[in-house]
Amino acid sequence: MGLALGWLGQRLARFLTDTTHVHGTGPATRPDRLLASLQPGDVLLVEGSSRVSTAIKYLTQSTWSHAALYVGMHLANAGGDPEHCFIEADIVDGVRSVGIDEFAGAHTRICRPVGLTELDRRRLTAFAIARLGNQYDLRNVIDLARYLLPTPPVPLRLRRRMLALGSGDPTRAICSTLIAQAFQSIRYPILPITDTRNADRPDCPGCIEEILRVRHHSLFAPRDFDVSPYFQIVKPDVDADFNHHALRWDDAPLAEASNAS
Repeated sequence: MGLALGWLGQRLARFLTDTTHVHGTGPATRPDRLLASLQPGDVLLVEGSSRVSTAIKYLTQSTWSHAALYVGMHLANAGGDPEHCFIEADIVDGVRSVGIDEFAGAHTRICRPVGLTELDRRRLTAFAIARLGNQYDLRNVIDLARYLLPTPPVPLRLRRRMLALGSGDPTRAICSTLIAQAFQSIRYPILPITDTRNADRPDCPGCIEEILRVRHHSLFAPRDFDVSPYFQIVKPDVDADFNHHALRWDDAPLAEASNAS
């Protein structure tokens, strides 16, 4: 049964990763400008154009369907491909390293964890690099395939858990799970569950104390890095000394619309 599921998962994975025509919600950033803005430990969110991206976007109600961890030269220093600088979990190839060209032409967003030390960054990237070669959770692939066409009316409160129906095998990572585990390994918050309780301090009887509880890694989706209060959004075009006065505008369509009215 396991062999049959593995064969089915592989065939289904190749079908789901086929690119389809998708109208992007934003412009693509030039790869050279994107690369110049990245730091090790940054999370790159990607608006995918594959069939499986459709299911992930629906289930998470988000633009983002994929996430990759930027490791920079840490990969080459660990003996990896010097042309590669990202670690990602691919449905077909499993956890792999890729270069910046993998995301050329895609709408992306950089999410930067705030306050990491250099040691934190190296521990974070080392966790991901050590998992190169692990396989994608193919049971998740079968689960996701059920939410393609037609799109079922899954209640919003249940959609996140639809992404966590896989085997739970820690060696079978999905993209956001892998990155969530890496951040949890250095005890960095993404979207922790917050409990409040009385501080029980004699000097401050009315004080409230916040306790963070770790959310299970299988429940994370790419959008969580976007909405997390602990990640800063970095925009490469703004970083590149953006000057709106230097833009060239074509006013002809405006003039034609004015004459038509």
